Amino acid sequence: MGEVRAGGQFRPLEAGDPTTVASYRLAARLGSGGMGTVYLSYTPGGHPIALKTIRPELSEDPEFRRRFQQEVRAAQRVQGLYTAPVLDHDTEGTQPWLATAYVPGPSLHAAVAEHGALPLNSVLLLLAGVAEALSVIHGAGIVHRDLKPSNVLLAADGPRVIDFGIARAADATALTGTGVSIGTPAFMSPEQAAGKPVTPASDIFALGQVAAFAARGSGAYGDGPSHAVLYRIVHEEPDLSGLADELRFIERCLAKDPADRPSPAEVVALCQEASPTPLVQSGSWLPEAIGADITRRVSASAELLAERNKAAEAPTSATLPPPPTAPVTQLSSPSVDHGAQTIFAAPTTHSGPTTPPPPGPAGPPSTPYPPQSGPHTVPTGHQAPYPHQAPYPQPGAWQQPYPQGHPQGHAQGHPRPLPLPPPRRSNVGKWIGIGVAAVFGLGLLGSCASLVKGLTDSSSGSSSSSSGGTSTGSGGSSAESSESEPKADPKPVTFKGINIPGDYYVRFADSPPKPLDSDVGGAYEDDGDFYYYSDSLLGEKRLGSSSQKLVLLNNTQKGSLETCRNETRYSDYVKIGQVAKGSQMCVRTDSGHIGLVTFQGSAPSGDPSDYVSVDITVWRNAEEPTTEN
Repeated sequence: MGEVRAGGQFRPLEAGDPTTVASYRLAARLGSGGMGTVYLSYTPGGHPIALKTIRPELSEDPEFRRRFQQEVRAAQRVQGLYTAPVLDHDTEGTQPWLATAYVPGPSLHAAVAEHGALPLNSVLLLLAGVAEALSVIHGAGIVHRDLKPSNVLLAADGPRVIDFGIARAADATALTGTGVSIGTPAFMSPEQAAGKPVTPASDIFALGQVAAFAARGSGAYGDGPSHAVLYRIVHEEPDLSGLADELRFIERCLAKDPADRPSPAEVVALCQEASPTPLVQSGSWLPEAIGADITRRVSASAELLAERNKAAEAPTSATLPPPPTAPVTQLSSPSVDHGAQTIFAAPTTHSGPTTPPPPGPAGPPSTPYPPQSGPHTVPTGHQAPYPHQAPYPQPGAWQQPYPQGHPQGHAQGHPRPLPLPPPRRSNVGKWIGIGVAAVFGLGLLGSCASLVKGLTDSSSGSSSSSSGGTSTGSGGSSAESSESEPKADPKPVTFKGINIPGDYYVRFADSPPKPLDSDVGGAYEDDGDFYYYSDSLLGEKRLGSSSQKLVLLNNTQKGSLETCRNETRYSDYVKIGQVAKGSQMCVRTDSGHIGLVTFQGSAPSGDPSDYVSVDITVWRNAEEPTTEN
């Protein structure tokens, strides 16, 4: 996953790589991994960015989509000195992507692989910087889950932690068993390896592994097959041989019990205590060879941007001014959009109009103009009707000779022109006329048939009425009973396993009901047939409906359309503490839909996400809509 080749050149785009993503033109390939591919691009102001596109397999998983959107929003809140901030993103498009600030430095993995283990002072500064980054990340409610040497970049002024929280989006999706590796085995915590809940302490374990790798060039649990490494992580003690005594505190980070591991703030304090001199991040915190790599990356990025700008500014046939002999034209041709760059069609020298000019004053028939040998100007009050059409000739200007036999043509002594071929006759109008006539005829026949049927029915009704009261009474009774027949109940549609995040809602008219963000699609109290409200500060969580017609059924009631129609113990919402797995709620909406919501549970303890899981059965248009609210 090297970013720069020998000589300081970026890796070019490969076959199959996109050239643009949204409004960003991709300049080079930075690398690829289990989540996707990372490219180098630039903002309009020339600032380099790292743009990661997500793998198609992950993009097609709806659970990944939901979690990726949630994690990106959380990542935008992370603003630390040792993190790469999120600058832009698209979580809704065909291929999701995420743009962060580009860090012009090698990853810890690449630096150690090329130059060997880091000296003590560099390791302590690295540990303190990454611990500070974790403190900010955890403060935003995110667990990194995939902290490893390739996700720690070495910049001139300190380390940068990247990809925080993104592994959470892919974890526990349908793809975890299809060859997509979430997390790196050698840097997983024992609880993560065992499939137990992951907490911020799991990142501290990974930090201890990263520190051992930086100081020794290898992890604390050796190499080999993934299952062997994971077994040692869960059941054996770490191998910290060869570490300097000042780094022995790393063993605390690698404790099996998450409760025994230090916090990020404690790690920073331990680094300060272990350093013989005060720790200060500066431009010389890394070995000279790694500093030279950073310089090459900075230069390569600047050169690539200069080349791109030079290519964009170079004159082309699309921007060259018209030659002196070219006739005047209007630059009104449509623009062609090529990603982030708009190129306008260039004016061309005219060898004749592509379409005849509009009718002018009375005179000889309009015919194509011959090639022009000199400049042409547009008379006052006229404009060339199309970009590629010659302007109107001025009085006295040379014109096409008149046809043979024309008196002015003989008088002026013009040679006889070749006869012009007659215009081709189009049959389009004829077929359109035939089609219109056919439609009109069919409509007329239908009207006549309706009229005849109406007269027949009327006549039949009159004769029946006059034939006897018994027959009339019987027929009327039959009609009345037909009109009063109750409307058939709609068939239910059931959707299982719908996860609704906090402050999201669903609409019963959608198929399937898709969780909608209140901050984007409108407030849940106005448009949410069923919503989940969660206030982490006040500790208030509730389930409700904008219709204010929600009923929590008791254990003796069976959820059905009849039950939901008959229940009128309406409430605006129920608190999350009032429901348990299997609890059922009837919801009657203002649009006439009736829903039965079965509560299946909340996010498990230790999960940084906040959502409820429900099954929803919907009877659409089960009753007349109301406008009471």
